[in-house]
Amino acid sequence: MNNREKYKNWLENQSEKTSGKVSSYLKAIDYLSVTINYSIFENEDLKALQALYEDLLLHQKDEKGKYFNSDGPSFGMSGFYSAAVKCYIDFLKNKSSISKDIKIPKIKYSNTPFISKIFFESAKEAGLTFLVKTISRFTASLLTKPFVILTGLSGSGKTKLAQAFAMWICENEGQYCIIPVGADWTNREPLLGFPNALQSGEYVKPDNGVLDLLIEASKDENKSKPYFLILDEMNLSHVERYFADFLSVMETKKNISLHSGKENWNEVPPELSIPKNLFIIGTVNIDETTYMFSPKVLDRANVIEFRVTAEEMEEFLKNIKSVDLKTLKSGGADMAEDFVKIAKDENITFNEAEDLNKELMNFFKELKNAGAEFGYRSASEILRFAGIVNKLEPEWKMEDIIDSAIMQKLLPKVHGSRRKLEPVLKTLGNLCLKDGKSIDKYISTKDDLNSVDVKEIKYPVSLEKILRMYNSLISNGFTSYAEA
Repeated sequence: MNNREKYKNWLENQSEKTSGKVSSYLKAIDYLSVTINYSIFENEDLKALQALYEDLLLHQKDEKGKYFNSDGPSFGMSGFYSAAVKCYIDFLKNKSSISKDIKIPKIKYSNTPFISKIFFESAKEAGLTFLVKTISRFTASLLTKPFVILTGLSGSGKTKLAQAFAMWICENEGQYCIIPVGADWTNREPLLGFPNALQSGEYVKPDNGVLDLLIEASKDENKSKPYFLILDEMNLSHVERYFADFLSVMETKKNISLHSGKENWNEVPPELSIPKNLFIIGTVNIDETTYMFSPKVLDRANVIEFRVTAEEMEEFLKNIKSVDLKTLKSGGADMAEDFVKIAKDENITFNEAEDLNKELMNFFKELKNAGAEFGYRSASEILRFAGIVNKLEPEWKMEDIIDSAIMQKLLPKVHGSRRKLEPVLKTLGNLCLKDGKSIDKYISTKDDLNSVDVKEIKYPVSLEKILRMYNSLISNGFTSYAEA
């Protein structure tokens, strides 16, 4: 008896022992994920086991003849379903590392829970090179607050990530706009248009489709669909000039006034809100042609830095493949409803909030002494980010969450002269170490952090960034989070 027959028989036996057929199947997949050593399977066995997984997950119906949906089967098995999907992704990852000639299929579910790892696998198949943790931080940040800024090395995939995710989770191209920001943008007209001063009752829309995107996202029938506004090279002009209305409405929850009429002008209403299903992503490059962001902008966003390590470049050069974004088209559209549902849920909490609050207070007290404390908005968004990550990526440790939070919410606002920032950066660096260790030891070494005693480091990603900022501060007399 081969492996496939062995586990198929086991599944059938489980089905006979339980009253719920779907229940037993889902439990069986969960069981398989923790008991099978995939390395014992030969290629044909792997293919057969994959077929079995897909049959159970994608085609199995419940007793009422319905396919699985976002709430699970009718008798309340949503938890098992979500776990089963994750187990399947783990299987794909294990299998692909064992047998290179078996391709991961394009996965399509029916209204399934949102799982970022499925996008990671789809992006990899499309030829995009991203760390799984980068994908997790990106999606969790969008769900925490629908305004994310991607900064870092030019050519590292910032715009491609934003475009790929929008293509993957949206049903059609009408749900996203990729807008190159112009250096001549000095007011809101490039995004929101303007009333025609020469023709009463007429409104001039921008040709780029941003206003149409906002109007479509605001319609009742589209409230469960995600819409994306991607601003490419967002800092080619002063952000506060063309984006001021958006920044204000994000906090006040009020509407943007468009014209003075009481009826629609050219299908444009008198005022418009920023709907909760709209996600704004800005990409940033730093050079002599761009402008720095103000604390007002940074405080309202999660900022994710893109860098390329030597290991990542080596892996990329070994496996160069052309990028084909067409393969991503609507691949995750069945998860879109759950994605929006999570973004709108204001009651998501973090299981270890007490420990997180204690650590945040440590940062607040130390930074206050250095004159760089954070406010209520940053604190509340860090707590929400922790809850989102806990929901999507339960395997993340507390240290992983805080490390990401430091990088995305605290460090982006740190910029200035050596006299002002040297004590601030040292304070932040010390907080990234364990047992009262001092950052002075790491400032003096030229070694990569991977070569030092990692047991001393609590937040390695943040520490590495702080050291880069500190070295720039000493060399240039000035530093900021954004690097050319």
